[in-house]
Amino acid sequence: MLLDGLIASSAPDALVPQARRLRQIVIVHMPLGHRPADEEAGSTRAREREVLTAAAAVVTTSAWTRRRLGELYALPADRVHVAEPGVDAARPAPGSAAGDALLCVAALTPHKGHDVLLDALATATDLSWRCTCVGSLVRDPAFAERMRRRALNSGLGERVRFPGAVTGAELARAYAAADLLVLASHAETYGMVVTEALAHGLPVLATEVGGVTEALGHGEDGTRPGLLVAPGDPAALGVALRSWLEDSELRDHLRRAARERRRTLRPWATTASAVAEVLAGAMMRAEGVAGFAGAAR
Repeated sequence: MLLDGLIASSAPDALVPQARRLRQIVIVHMPLGHRPADEEAGSTRAREREVLTAAAAVVTTSAWTRRRLGELYALPADRVHVAEPGVDAARPAPGSAAGDALLCVAALTPHKGHDVLLDALATATDLSWRCTCVGSLVRDPAFAERMRRRALNSGLGERVRFPGAVTGAELARAYAAADLLVLASHAETYGMVVTEALAHGLPVLATEVGGVTEALGHGEDGTRPGLLVAPGDPAALGVALRSWLEDSELRDHLRRAARERRRTLRPWATTASAVAEVLAGAMMRAEGVAGFAGAAR
């Protein structure tokens, strides 16, 4: 039975008693115990530990998540596996000479760092740029409204757009019209929007958190197809933005690396094969245990 960790990790009472009867494989996107509220940390981690310890196998979306689960719960290494998310093939974005079309793809919630992004953009108002922040406005309506007011109060109202969540062809058009993906997250287990941008040949400016470095990867010559900065630091993000906007040689260099990285991105079929291998392994181990028990009787 394949379970989403966002649900499974909070339900030990329902799942653990069934662990002997059902082979439970839990897919962990973001460990609930990574950064829980202080007053809930003990109980949150205890519940998640109980579920993951009882599971036949755990699948994570990045090596970073696998390491983090090891730090939190000391799970046996042979039961925790990595299946990096795939990405759909896409047409490369043409890009502009100025490189001034910025795109952020993230729901407007506190951990995505839009406040940091807006503060960084406010340090570069002397330069030409525009930024489209694509993402849900309803997951945290109060935060989304604060960000829209913050943009207006910072004098960015005409340069920053919040069109809300878009999908499919409309999202593809947003990538095609962009020059640079900007992601100011405080936490990411992988960063699927990073590989989505790279699939369009777009360089990425992101915070160095979680699995983002893995998603970003490298071009053929070892060059990262983007820039990484510390999380929660609008000054550092602003400096990196200015470097991108002012240095045409840097833009050309990163665009070449992004096109190279585009050719090495994993398709979803590879992700599915990795998960299927974990499922098959869990079944084989369970059958082996059952066979041993039968022989003992």
